[in-house]
Amino acid sequence: MNRFENKVVLVTGAGSGIGKASALRMATEGGALFCVDVNSEALDATVEEISAAGGEATARVCDVGDEASVDACVAACVDRYGSLYALVNMAGILRFDDTEQLQTRNWQQVIDINLTGTMLLCRAALPHLLLSKGSIVNAASTAALSGLPCGVAYSASKGGVLAMTRSIAVEYAKRGVRANCVCPGDIKTGMTNDVGFPDTMDWDLMPRIMSISGAKGPEVMAGVIAMLASEDGAHITGEDVRVDGGTLS
Repeated sequence: MNRFENKVVLVTGAGSGIGKASALRMATEGGALFCVDVNSEALDATVEEISAAGGEATARVCDVGDEASVDACVAACVDRYGSLYALVNMAGILRFDDTEQLQTRNWQQVIDINLTGTMLLCRAALPHLLLSKGSIVNAASTAALSGLPCGVAYSASKGGVLAMTRSIAVEYAKRGVRANCVCPGDIKTGMTNDVGFPDTMDWDLMPRIMSISGAKGPEVMAGVIAMLASEDGAHITGEDVRVDGGTLS
């Protein structure tokens, strides 16, 4: 398939996990990838992997929680390739805190990156997506759909992403831009592998976030994201696509 031939895709969080898998997948389908991450070494590795496979990719270090950094990033993408067809917002952080002990600064960091960062990218990209009649795919989570123990900040950020995405979808549907969310659950990534848990965690509650079929790698997300971003998803907007191996079923 060459669903992204002659199309430019900006992917945040492209240095690892779902963002990297999505960038690799869409590059194999002919897309020109503008790969964004805060980790320059990981980002360079993604671009090198795409290039080695014969794909086209550019790296850009960007702090998605910083307005000026985001605006400059999107401008650089359009300067480099002349257009923008799809925005894939996969940058994010995960942390677990006992709600009674949650520090405001930690709450704000999660909101700034997961929710405000997603908004900033959408806002900066929309003028270009209107020209291309393109699409947005944002990262929500099963935590936006069901309670996550000790995950108040993360759940709030992802619930906000889901609500925001639906609003964008409605606002821009008649103008030709689609916006959807993916809701991953039990996906093996560096973010989920490295997260710490508070001493007060009630482990009896953890099966609520474990899939029936077992955890899967980020490549299972990449296929869904590519579909939503492409013309195969032409009549899908304002949707949250749950990819969780039956966790919430």
